[in-house]
Amino acid sequence: MKIFVANLMALVMLSSLSFPQQAIKLSVDKAVSLALEKNTLVIQARNTVDAQDIAATAAVGALLPSLDFRGSVTQSQNWTPQSVRTTVFNGVPVQSVAGGYFKSYSEGAEFSSSLILFNGFANTSNVSRAKANANASVFDYSRAQESAIIQTHSLFLNVDRTYELLNVNEDNLKRSKKQLEQIIESNKVGSVALADVYRQQVQVGSDELNLIQAQSNFEKAKADLIAYLGTDFSSEYEFDFTGIPKDIDTTEFAPLNAQYSNLDDLVNQAIAKRPDYLSSVEALNSAEASVTMQRANYFPTISANGSYGWGPSGLSDLAMNQFTEYRGLSLSLSLNLPIFNGFATQSQIEQAQVTRRNADEQVQQNRRQVRVDIRKALLDLEAAEKQVAVSQTTITSAQMDREIAEEKYHLGAGTLLDLLVATANYTNAMSNKVNAVTGYILAKKQLEYVLGTISK
Repeated sequence: MKIFVANLMALVMLSSLSFPQQAIKLSVDKAVSLALEKNTLVIQARNTVDAQDIAATAAVGALLPSLDFRGSVTQSQNWTPQSVRTTVFNGVPVQSVAGGYFKSYSEGAEFSSSLILFNGFANTSNVSRAKANANASVFDYSRAQESAIIQTHSLFLNVDRTYELLNVNEDNLKRSKKQLEQIIESNKVGSVALADVYRQQVQVGSDELNLIQAQSNFEKAKADLIAYLGTDFSSEYEFDFTGIPKDIDTTEFAPLNAQYSNLDDLVNQAIAKRPDYLSSVEALNSAEASVTMQRANYFPTISANGSYGWGPSGLSDLAMNQFTEYRGLSLSLSLNLPIFNGFATQSQIEQAQVTRRNADEQVQQNRRQVRVDIRKALLDLEAAEKQVAVSQTTITSAQMDREIAEEKYHLGAGTLLDLLVATANYTNAMSNKVNAVTGYILAKKQLEYVLGTISK
């Protein structure tokens, strides 16, 4: 018993221990997969596809004959006062009893069916409209996925960018602290003035504030990404930046620009592939089908109806119990012709035509927007390429200036102010390079997005 109790207490103590939670490794591909699975806008677009598919199925089902079943069971009881009636038959009086207790019972079943033979093509137009709406929802879902991909890439690249800027500020703070130590030692031997010590201490404090701000920006960037992915905030995440380049080879600019040199070809490619444009085309098809449906109200509706029923019925009283059976078949053809409904049909047609004209205008606007989006994306890519080239040149120059200013200061040929300026320029050059690399990668992804060719 003592051994059992000891083992039980050991299990309780082990279960109460809190083990550190293992961090979830998150790469850009993993982040995109999570966004496509959990992002709210993507889920809503997916649900809309399901709803429109059901509506399309219902529209097709309306072309088929309906079938209904109806059954009933009825039982009733009646009591009437009894009376004795005397009837003379062949001179002989005969007495009979009338009234008393009566019981009736009936049951039956019936199948009925109805089929619309013609209603001005309203039913077939409804099928066309439902299918167009279903196709539009599929394109909207595809565009929602593409938007999730580009937004995830943007947020993930921002996490990588703030992480690199954090490293830049950490390195800068380390250099400032090391420089402060050297200046203090030089001041002790009388090589530099005490004012340089104070000035460098101020610079260290400023660099510490910059590092704190960089850490805050990094945490905010991570929070923005996790919130967009719609995943668990309480989990720990370890970001994997493998595959994201830290430098750009400028030799790739020429073949890339040659690939995107013909604007008209790019526009035609985007029109053929962009889901948002294709969705507007399907919306136009739906609006045209709605006009046909409203015009159908001017035409007669012809429908066929049929029913078949059967069942026993009977009446019994105190003295008898008789039952009979019935079977019935009914076929009919009906016609309904609207003559006047207070101009309601004309109003509905005009409203449908307005919707169609608006849908057609939206298609034309989307076509123009495609061209504008591509043109802007090309300009952004061109600017990003120039920023990369300039940042690479600037960082080389800034690094040389910093090294020269540092060497001059230690030799007594330069001032601390010159060194601080050179160090600040180098830090800014490093930051600009990080921003330029991120901007270039995102500009290429944005161009793929506006062309409708973006992928994970």
